[in-house]
Amino acid sequence: MKNELTFQDKYDAIGKQSKLFEGVFITAVKTTGIFCRPSCRARKPKPENVVFFDTVREALQHGFRPCKICKPMENMDETPAYIKSVIAELNESPYLRIRDFDLQKRGIEPSQIRRWFKKYHNMTFHAYQRMLRINSAYNEIEEGETITNSAFGNGYKSLSGFNDSYRSVFGGPASESRDKTIINIVRFTTPLGAMFACATKKGVCLLEFTDRKMLETEFKDLRKRLCAVILPGENDHLVRVQSELAEYFEGKRRQFTVALHTPGTDFQQSAWKALREIPYGETRSYKQQALAIGNPKGVRAAASANGQNRISIVIPCHRVVGSDGQLAGYGGGLFRKKWLLDFESRNRRANPEPGTARLIS
Repeated sequence: MKNELTFQDKYDAIGKQSKLFEGVFITAVKTTGIFCRPSCRARKPKPENVVFFDTVREALQHGFRPCKICKPMENMDETPAYIKSVIAELNESPYLRIRDFDLQKRGIEPSQIRRWFKKYHNMTFHAYQRMLRINSAYNEIEEGETITNSAFGNGYKSLSGFNDSYRSVFGGPASESRDKTIINIVRFTTPLGAMFACATKKGVCLLEFTDRKMLETEFKDLRKRLCAVILPGENDHLVRVQSELAEYFEGKRRQFTVALHTPGTDFQQSAWKALREIPYGETRSYKQQALAIGNPKGVRAAASANGQNRISIVIPCHRVVGSDGQLAGYGGGLFRKKWLLDFESRNRRANPEPGTARLIS
């Protein structure tokens, strides 16, 4: 595989507190016996005292211990336990209204939770709660519940307040919005960083790293194509994709079975189908990808269709490389593409027999 980082490349990257190389390598310091993330803010060690490892496991096997500053044993941007608990409670009971006073009673500083939701969901904590209540109300109304019962059952004090909130999301009253599609969205963490997953009742329609530059464009495109609104909340497909991805990163899953909902042209559909047929741990060139979809001269068209893929990893566009083996064209960042290919290659060599992944009922 080309584009390997040299010692000097890695050494130049540390000390800048940049997350660009998170998940690509681990920095270990021989004089202290400590290993760090590439983005650690600790003082930069001398080059003669540094050794680089590909994984946390390797650093541990060589006797190094994790840094207490950057905490390399934790997933990047991991959701704090207290916020996970609050989100789980709200998903279980969307009608709840958790105010600052309620947070303080739980020992949670309101300003902390406000900052976290603004940073990672681009909305306030109270707006997040409103979106969950609207999502719950919509689903109940769609299943035949009356608007009045749904409004009061989800914690609204008046029908006028409910209708105002509903209009702000759907652009019309509850009685006229049955043609709208709900796309539920969740944020979760992986060894390569935080991801957003979106799903309709038909299946997962988006799976992207949260720092992808084109993410807002993808959200806008999905809303238009599916005549949809995007609201926080869980559904069975979102639960399943998180579980299957966890198995993938543990090296226990090579094929995904979660249902997908991928609106696109016939050509895009054929390109995405061909991507899913590339075996785990292998790569194809863009030319080979074009041939696989019956368009041998359409290398650029095939590359464009790959770029329009909204479902990372599950539809493995990371397995397509240049004819010369060079890495190119990955929306999640080339360092993630390299990590995924190296990870799959190592796992395939270590476990040559495909095995059967446990399916989740």
